[in-house]
Amino acid sequence: MNSKLAARAPLGTLTPGRISPERSVPRGIERPEYLFHDGPEVVTASDVKSPETIELIRQAGKIAADAIAKAGEAIRPGVTTDQLDAIAHQYLIDQGAYPSCLNYMGFPKSICTSINEVICHGIPDDRPLEEGDIINLDITAYRNGVHGDTCAMFTVGEVDEESRLLIERTEQAMLRGIKAIRPGREINVIGRVIESYAKRFKYGVVRDYTGHGVGEAFHSGLIVPHYDAAPAYNQTMEVGMVFTVEPMLTLGDVDWEQWDDNWTVVTRDRGRTAQFEHTVAVTEDGADILTLP
Repeated sequence: MNSKLAARAPLGTLTPGRISPERSVPRGIERPEYLFHDGPEVVTASDVKSPETIELIRQAGKIAADAIAKAGEAIRPGVTTDQLDAIAHQYLIDQGAYPSCLNYMGFPKSICTSINEVICHGIPDDRPLEEGDIINLDITAYRNGVHGDTCAMFTVGEVDEESRLLIERTEQAMLRGIKAIRPGREINVIGRVIESYAKRFKYGVVRDYTGHGVGEAFHSGLIVPHYDAAPAYNQTMEVGMVFTVEPMLTLGDVDWEQWDDNWTVVTRDRGRTAQFEHTVAVTEDGADILTLP
């Protein structure tokens, strides 16, 4: 790394950009049910899936992961998040998958692009990426009646050491949370492990946005906190249960604000934040990651 780069991450200065018109999806691609009514999802499927359903989620999850990799290849200074959305959108529909984010509860784009101080749900727009930015790509693919949900961080050119370590450790926090998964354990053990690790580096752990059940529903009623929530969230994990693990860690405080677009969530202190996410299935002896490229 260039020794002239600052060790500390800068505070954020993001402002909303312009959003391009909605991208089209071919008629032959199956749509999720929430596109056909107002309000939230109405799927009532169990969070414990059959082996056949888990394999379908794995297929959707691989498509989402590959879409992230494809868009990630284009990340460099000067590229807009709208361009990244276009790349991922085209890849998803080329695989016969619907971009789950598109028109989910009114979200206007196919992926979420969260830069620097954006915790989650950033809307792709015409802002060019800048040297030293960090960005999260969050992509969910819907195919064969199920969703596969994943996200990952990328750097734009060279970044400061504090941001680099935040990214590295956030991914490690997710993996440690996944490693704690076992049938018979309470779901809150995942957050206990994640928060314990994050505290070693004095990172904040976002509480108000959590992991969730996923499959036939984009977001089921199952909640997976990433902090030590015990004795709450004490549901017992079962073989075949499918959910996301997606910690959001911050360099500063975890208090947040939402932009007027009703989606983009930023840290109130404008400190940087990072997130990684996998969809996983509980197995007899641990967890099976379903969102690998």
